Amino acid sequence: MSFDSLSPQELAALHARHQQDYAALQGMKLALDLTRGKPSAEQLDLSNQLLSLPGDDYRDPEGTDTRNYGGQHGLPGLRAIFAELLGIAVPNLIAGNNSSLELMHDIVAFSMLYGGVDSPRPWIQEQDGIKFLCPVPGYDRHFAITETMGIEMIPIPMLQDGPDVDLIEELVAVDPAIKGMWTVPVFGNPSGVTYSWETVRRLVQMRTAAPDFRLFWDNAYAVHTLTLDFPRQVDVLGLAAKAGNPNRPYVFASTSKITFAGGGVSFFGGSLGNIAWYLQYAGKKSIGPDKVNQLRHLRFFGDADGVRLHMLRHQQILAPKFALVAEVLDQRLSESKIASWTEPKGGYFISLDVLPGTARRTVALAKDVGIAVTEAGASFPYRKDPDDKNIRIAPSFPSVPDLRNAVDGLATCALLAATETLLNQGLASSAPNVRGEREPARRNHAERSHSTLRTHSSPRVGSLLTWLSTASTDRQASRRWWGRSTSPRRCRWRWMPAGSTTRTCSLGRVAAERRRQRVSWRGR
Repeated sequence: MSFDSLSPQELAALHARHQQDYAALQGMKLALDLTRGKPSAEQLDLSNQLLSLPGDDYRDPEGTDTRNYGGQHGLPGLRAIFAELLGIAVPNLIAGNNSSLELMHDIVAFSMLYGGVDSPRPWIQEQDGIKFLCPVPGYDRHFAITETMGIEMIPIPMLQDGPDVDLIEELVAVDPAIKGMWTVPVFGNPSGVTYSWETVRRLVQMRTAAPDFRLFWDNAYAVHTLTLDFPRQVDVLGLAAKAGNPNRPYVFASTSKITFAGGGVSFFGGSLGNIAWYLQYAGKKSIGPDKVNQLRHLRFFGDADGVRLHMLRHQQILAPKFALVAEVLDQRLSESKIASWTEPKGGYFISLDVLPGTARRTVALAKDVGIAVTEAGASFPYRKDPDDKNIRIAPSFPSVPDLRNAVDGLATCALLAATETLLNQGLASSAPNVRGEREPARRNHAERSHSTLRTHSSPRVGSLLTWLSTASTDRQASRRWWGRSTSPRRCRWRWMPAGSTTRTCSLGRVAAERRRQRVSWRGR
C-alpha cells in the first residue's frame, strides 16, 4: 500500500519489518557491484577474436603499413564503417585511440588554452569565467572534466524528448560566458532519453551570445540497443551546417562497450574546420593513433552490418538483465509509491528516483551490506542532487543471480530509508512550536511552494525541488524558472511567476540579493 495512506502506528510497524529485512541482508555477507557500466565477462568474450588479429597481415586495404608512424586521421576503412553508423561523412570523422573521454578532455583543455575555431580568445582569458550547461541527471565523468577545469556548471532538467530547450535558449542568448553543453543524445546516461529531431534542430539553430558555443555530442550509445531495432541517427553536423553553425557540434563515440572496454577505438566528428583545429594541437602530443588496433577492429567487423550483428549479441545478454531490474523494482517498490525508474530501450543504465531526501541514506545502507552503488548525487554537477533522490543502476556487470540479489537488496534499503525518514518527519512535526508566531508563516509558505514533495521542510529548497520534479514532464513549469547557477558562489535560482519577464542583474545586485535572502531565511 502507499506510504501516504499509513497511520503513524502502521508506518512504525512497517519500519520494524524493513529493519528485519535489512538485518537479514547484513547476515548474507554480500559483495555486489552496481557502480559502473562495465561490460560483463560474457560480453567481453564476444570479441575475443580480436586477440588473434591482425596476425602477420599488417597492411590495411589502402596498403598502409599500420606498424609505422603517421596517419593522424586513422584508417579510412574503419572510419567509413562508423561514419555510416553515426550518420557522418567520412571526411568529417577521425579515428583515435581507445578513449573518447580523453578526446573530450583534450578538446576542453585545447579550448581553454588556445580557444576554438570561432573563439575571440582562449577560454581561460575570458574575464567572466566559463560556464557549461549540464542536463541532469547526466554523466558524472563529463561533469568531472568541467569541474577539474574550473568551469562553472549549470544544471538543465531533462525532459522526455531531451533537455529543456526553452530554458537553454533563454540562457545562451544572454550569457556569453556559456561556452558549451554536455549531451548524450541517444539512450542518455543515466536517463535513457533519446533526443528528438526537433530538440536537435533547435540546439544547433539557437542564437547564442558566445560565438564559440559548442555542443559536446557524446554519442556513446549510438548502437547499444536493448531491442531488435537500432536508433535512427540525426545528422547533427548537417543540421548545424544548414543552420549556419557548422562548427557548433563536437561528435564523440567509441567501441568501449562494443569490443574491449580498455582496448577499443575512439572517434571524433566535426566540421572540417574543427577537425583541422583539433589535429593541429593533438599532433603536438602524438604522431598518430594505434593503427594496428584500428586494423584488427576493421577486420573483426568487416562493415557496418558486422557492427550491428555484434551489438545484437550484446543485446541478447543485456536485455534480460534490464528486464530483471524492472521486474524486481516493480515487485518491491510499486505498491509503496516511494520510487520511480526508467525502462530504457538502449544504453547501459537505469535511473532510479527514490523518496526525495533519501538517496544518500539508501546508498549508505546498501554499502554497509556489501552492495556497491554509484554515489548518490553523482549524476549532478558538483555531486549535489538538490532533491537527494536519484540513484544510477548499472545492470551490465553482475551475473543474473547477483543482479537479482543486488537490486532486491537495494530496494530493501530504499524502503528502510523511506520509513526511517517519514517517521523522523512525523516526530519533528509533532514537536512543540518554539519559534513563536513565525512558524505558521513558514509552514504556509512551505505548503504553497512545496505541496507535492512533503518530505522536505525547507520552503526555499522545496520550491526548487518542486520545479525539478515536475520539469521532467511539464515543459511549461520548467520555463517558470530562471537562474544563473547552483554554485554556492553564484546567483541562486529565483522564482519567476508564469508570464513574468526575465531580468538580468549586475553582480552587485546579485550579491546584495544573496545577502538579503541569507538574512531572511536564517530568521525564519
